[in-house]
Amino acid sequence: MITKITGIPRSLSEDTLTLEVGAFEYEVLIPEFTRRHLQEQLGQEISLHTIEYLEGNPMQGRLTPRLIGFLSAIEREFFEFFCQVDGVGVKKALRAMVRPVQEVARWIEDQDAKGLSGLPGIGPATAERIVAKLRRKVSKFALLVARDAPTVADVQRDVVSEAFEVLRALGHNEKDARTLLDEALSHKKKFADVEALLLAVYEQRQA
Repeated sequence: MITKITGIPRSLSEDTLTLEVGAFEYEVLIPEFTRRHLQEQLGQEISLHTIEYLEGNPMQGRLTPRLIGFLSAIEREFFEFFCQVDGVGVKKALRAMVRPVQEVARWIEDQDAKGLSGLPGIGPATAERIVAKLRRKVSKFALLVARDAPTVADVQRDVVSEAFEVLRALGHNEKDARTLLDEALSHKKKFADVEALLLAVYEQRQA
């Protein structure tokens, strides 16, 4: 089983990373909060902690091996917990993970079903099942921010995550919000806060 992979990211789509490892290129599925971070690291060597699974219907003999990548082992561990909830599964969990692990874990620990139901693909009923299944298992994930001093990369990632949510609240769909942020971040500029990033987004729209 592949649990970690190191290489150079060559391209990103909505939920897929193409990672060059020596003479090979691997397709790695990634959640949205990971994709936003990696947008700034194209062409630079990275390591991803991975989950390997088979996608398809074994009764029909159609199984495709897949890799899912995360920035840290603890994010991978949280994802595996999240997938254990009835009615979630790998694909729904991948779509839902648009917020940092720490934030989702805090919602679960606080039994905030309303916050969870705002995640893509997670309705009220599924949110209640997530809380019931995981609320006693996520303390260490919810404490990640308090335990570790934020790095520059963490700060930047939080700014991008918040800007994404603001754009969604302003009426942009997920794809358009991603595209707008990707264009602003492609200039490799660091943004001190959400307002600065949103200003860059709308300046480029008027250009």
